[in-house]
Amino acid sequence: MPTLLRLRATVLTASAVLLSTVLAGCGDDAKDEDVTRQELSWKACPAPDEAQGGGPAPTPLPDDGEWECATMKAPLDWSDPKGDTIGLELIRVRTTGTGNERIGSLVFNFGGPGGSGVATLPAFAKDYEKLRTRYDLVSFDPRGVGRSDPVICENDQQLDAYFQQDGTPDDAAERTQLLDSTKEFNDACEQNSKKVLPYVRTTDAARDLDLMRQVLGDDKLHYFGISYGTELGGVYAHLFPERVGRAVFDAVVNPTQDPEQSSLGQTKGFQLALDNFAEDCVSKAEECPIGDSAQDVKDRIARLLSDLDRKPIPGIFPRQLTQTAATSGILQALYSQDFWEFLTDGLEEAYDGDGSTLMLLSDSMNGRSENGEYDNSTAAFTAISCADAKPRYDAAYVEQRLPQFRAASPLFGDSLAWGMIGCTDWAVPGAADHPDVSAPGAAPILVVGNTGDPATPYEGARAMVDALGKGVGVELTYRGQGHGAYDSKNRCVQGAVNGYLLDGKVPPTGTVCT
Repeated sequence: MPTLLRLRATVLTASAVLLSTVLAGCGDDAKDEDVTRQELSWKACPAPDEAQGGGPAPTPLPDDGEWECATMKAPLDWSDPKGDTIGLELIRVRTTGTGNERIGSLVFNFGGPGGSGVATLPAFAKDYEKLRTRYDLVSFDPRGVGRSDPVICENDQQLDAYFQQDGTPDDAAERTQLLDSTKEFNDACEQNSKKVLPYVRTTDAARDLDLMRQVLGDDKLHYFGISYGTELGGVYAHLFPERVGRAVFDAVVNPTQDPEQSSLGQTKGFQLALDNFAEDCVSKAEECPIGDSAQDVKDRIARLLSDLDRKPIPGIFPRQLTQTAATSGILQALYSQDFWEFLTDGLEEAYDGDGSTLMLLSDSMNGRSENGEYDNSTAAFTAISCADAKPRYDAAYVEQRLPQFRAASPLFGDSLAWGMIGCTDWAVPGAADHPDVSAPGAAPILVVGNTGDPATPYEGARAMVDALGKGVGVELTYRGQGHGAYDSKNRCVQGAVNGYLLDGKVPPTGTVCT
């Protein structure tokens, strides 16, 4: 699932059909309409479109629970609520509970920013089946994402070329190429999505959440935010503390950090995950096929990436596995311990000259389907991140900071440092150094941190608790691996989360699950 910070913050996706949808969606046919009084027209969900990642229409759940989709109108510009509107795509499956068993709707945001909740919720619904005993499960494509007036940048062929280029320049020519490519992408975003770019900030999405709460008929917003979804939830709590219902934040973004600090934190987090992966491989009873010791595993990966920088190997025809693509694939596999065996296989194959598995992992990271189409998650990620964050980093600044990033991770430092240039030429100014999530008076929010989380390092959970304010954030620690805690299936974590969402039982702050 999409995460807080993708490897590259600067890329692409396009289609003339989607572009016409964006322009049509920002019409003026709803002037003077009170959007809080709209009634949603729920219908059977269509198959996800290209911007959502494609694939078949969601199938009914085992108990015949049917998926329904609807489009909610929201103001394009929340400072002009009677002006032009955009359409936000929603999905839901009704609760299995009856009568007083039903609490209301539980709204999910799975992260990104840029992930399609409409496509993601059906894929993970079985993990939340217990919560469905008292809630309608609801998710949505935030503004700029999927079917919700998607940000459009460049096309699939340009994306393929982008992900083949060198993302860690070693000389002036490579640096110029990377900077030019980034500017070309940003210019394309402005050209194709100029009307929506100023209105995709997290504060806009938080106001959409409150409109959604009203349209769904709930007095309070019951919410489950994962990764970037925790930042969105925190901003909502800041804006509407009195309207927070039962809320859970999992895989927690550190709300006190600027983009550079977040990137450096991720660099350390992915290095920790790589260390844990290497230790796990050599600790198994059978021989580790990719190294004789944990250090040997990491040394061989470093040599592979260095070799690929000079000479790519065959990936998925006709594409070659470059250093950049291989790094993306490794990072993707480190998001979940469930992927570690694929990483082992992919590395073993790459050492023999076959880059197909690492390229599949890279494609997953970058939102590329088997038919060569990209979803719009990277374009949306860039647009939302750049509209949110005020700092702009140029090449000279990145080069100055490279030693610190390399010290944090010899393997990933360069990639994540150069990722900071993504907003340098962005058309819309950023809103702030970091989000404000202070929420005095809000109901308790359960904040779940995972000590082995590479993408949203564990320290972010405590920072979120402190920033929410006294009596609001309730910290729960999971000593595990991977991005997020609830989907680890850990009984202690799921018991605490379910107990709060279903029965209102707040676990003692500082609870630790192993």
